[in-house]
This record gives sequence, structure tokens and C-alpha cells, in this order.
Amino acid sequence: MPGMLDGKTIIVTGAAGNLGRVTVAHLLAEGAKVTAFDRPGAMLDALPAHPRLAKVALADLADEAASSAAIAGVIGAHGGLHGVAHTVGGFAWAGLADSPAALWEQQFRLNVLTTLNVLRTAATHMRAHGGGSIVAVGAGAAQRAPAGMSAYAAAKSAVHRMVESFADELKGEGVRVNAVLPGTMDTAQNRTDMPDADPTKWTRTEEVAATIGFLLSDAGSGITGVLVPVPGRG
Repeated sequence: MPGMLDGKTIIVTGAAGNLGRVTVAHLLAEGAKVTAFDRPGAMLDALPAHPRLAKVALADLADEAASSAAIAGVIGAHGGLHGVAHTVGGFAWAGLADSPAALWEQQFRLNVLTTLNVLRTAATHMRAHGGGSIVAVGAGAAQRAPAGMSAYAAAKSAVHRMVESFADELKGEGVRVNAVLPGTMDTAQNRTDMPDADPTKWTRTEEVAATIGFLLSDAGSGITGVLVPVPGRG
């Protein structure tokens, strides 16, 4: 039975992370040709071998030149690019007294600059070659920020506004831009950090990956500029 993404070339950034790994597996299962971007090291190497999976070690997606060159390399190798699942990002918990400017700069570099670099390069190619789909990862916490999440929520809110604005700019050119907004995800790290919480109420990474896959597929062709909550059962 054919998958939703048969024949499509898709980049997954942050591919060795908790969400990235599951997204790579889901997209491969749906028939995509996947190129996994992440930092050099054992986590990227540990992604299982697959005939439709290529791995690219990339030190810093916030570096505009390096990011553009890596995406151009994928386009050159495959003759095009149909989609991007941008899962790179960073989280920091800090209250008012623990929020120096350096932390805000870090959060904007990890979340905003990486999204800008990936989106701009990918969209420039897609708008010239028949379209495509880009899915970023936002955050439910950026809709109304709780205590301790001011820097993180501000950065993710900027991601949300980028998605909305670029989607509106590109909607007549066949390029769709959306974001998924997970709630607290059920990961080993979150279970360690929040031992008293009930993880059965959290968002499963498989649920987020499936939503990303739908938005990248032709089944999601009517959706652009949308922030899709995946809140779990809390």
C-alpha cells in the first residue's frame, strides 16, 4: 500500500532529537526520501540505516551560510525538495531574576534564527520549482506563557508569527507553511524533570510526528498559515 509521502524528498532538522527521531521514522514509513540534519556525533550516527535515509552533520543551523549550503546540497543530490520538518529548537526555564540577556539571545538563536534560515532557503527553492510544504515546531506555551517560560515563549511566538506571515506571502506560489504546537511531550527527559506529573496526559511524540506528516503530504494541501495544537490529554 503506498504511503502518503511516496517519492517526496523531505529534510528533517534536529533529526536525532526526541521528536526528530520519531518524525524520521514516520516519514520513512510513509514512503519519503529523508535527509536527516543534526549536529555531528553519536546521536545522528545512531539513527537506523535505511535505503531512503541520508544523514548530514551540520554544526549550527543558525549559521545562515552553512544552513543554506546544506539545504542546497540536498536539492542538488535529489533534484529538488518537497518538504521540510523543522524540529530544531531549544527550551529554557527561567524566572525574572534568572533571565539575563544572554539567555534570551540563546533562545532566539536556537528557535528563531534556525527557523528563518531553513524556511527562507527551502521556500526560495520551492517557489521556483512548483511548491512544497514546510512545517515548523511552535509551542502551546507561546499562546499564553506561564511563569518561567518568558524567553522560550517569546522565541516560539516569533516562530508562530513567521509561519503566519511567510505563509500569507507564499500562498499564491504553491508553498505551504504551517506549525505544530505540542503540549508537554512524553520524553525520558520530561519524565525525569517532572517525576510527579502524569505522563499519560502528555503529548506522544508519535502524535506530533503524524501531524507533521499529514501537513507535509498532499492530503494537507489546503492547509497553510495554521498553528496546529497537539495538546495531548491534559
